[in-house]
Amino acid sequence: MIDSFINFLEHEKRASKHTVLAYQKDLEQFQEFCNISFEKEDITQADHAEIRAWIIDLVEQGLNPNSVNRKIATLRSFYKFLMRSGEITKDPTYKIKALKTPKRLPEFVQEESIEKILEADVYAPDFEGQRDRMVMEFLYLTGVRLSELLSLRWKDINLLEDSVRVLGKRKKQRIIPLTNTLKKNIISYKKVFEETFSFVDQSDYFIVRKDKSPAYPMKIYRIVRHYLDLFAQTSKRSPHLLRHTFATHLLNKGADLNAVKDLLGHASLAATQVYTHNSMEKLKAVFDQAHPKA
Repeated sequence: MIDSFINFLEHEKRASKHTVLAYQKDLEQFQEFCNISFEKEDITQADHAEIRAWIIDLVEQGLNPNSVNRKIATLRSFYKFLMRSGEITKDPTYKIKALKTPKRLPEFVQEESIEKILEADVYAPDFEGQRDRMVMEFLYLTGVRLSELLSLRWKDINLLEDSVRVLGKRKKQRIIPLTNTLKKNIISYKKVFEETFSFVDQSDYFIVRKDKSPAYPMKIYRIVRHYLDLFAQTSKRSPHLLRHTFATHLLNKGADLNAVKDLLGHASLAATQVYTHNSMEKLKAVFDQAHPKA
């Protein structure tokens, strides 16, 4: 049934490879726990007490509450799948509650630092320097995920309509507008790309290494960390930080929440609302400074 569930995630839910691997690993860990602790190999017959015992065991191991909650979510999805398949008649996760986690606001880069990053003369004029500049600009000016940037090809860039087509989670497509600045720099990057590799094929990946092979996640991490270290004082230095910055800056400037949701490719408004907390902090600061009774 684990194999059937994984197949369901891959082909019907169209979950990402990372999600599928994470779910599979969680279920295999739970299966191993049930086997060792309760001599039970078939987790389709696990009950509430056995699931709760696993959660307690994970907490005692010092696992992060967010990680524990993800494993709980895995079990919920698995047993709902079994219910729909008619394999079980009662959901053992029904009374299982998620662990409380401290609320953390998404970190973001200040506007002054972003301006320095985008306008800096630290990018070399050769292909690698201009590619690095494009990585930083594209992540911040479109808010795409790392996986979305890596999968992007030249055919997805529409300079006539000033837009880019992005393939997001669960293979959902969305269209993101290109700013005039980004469009201009894509044209410059394309010229360097052509000079380096003789031509640009529409099927070529947008971000590549100097041998024209597709870039990989750690390569993008290194690029982002390098330039953030030069200009931004942040504890986190990841590609996703630029996505957080994109959303926060839009909302700070009064962008509609639903529009930001669509740009980010979020399935629900709840996922986007976390960025409003940062905007609210800014509004509170303005209120405290300006209101006579604050």
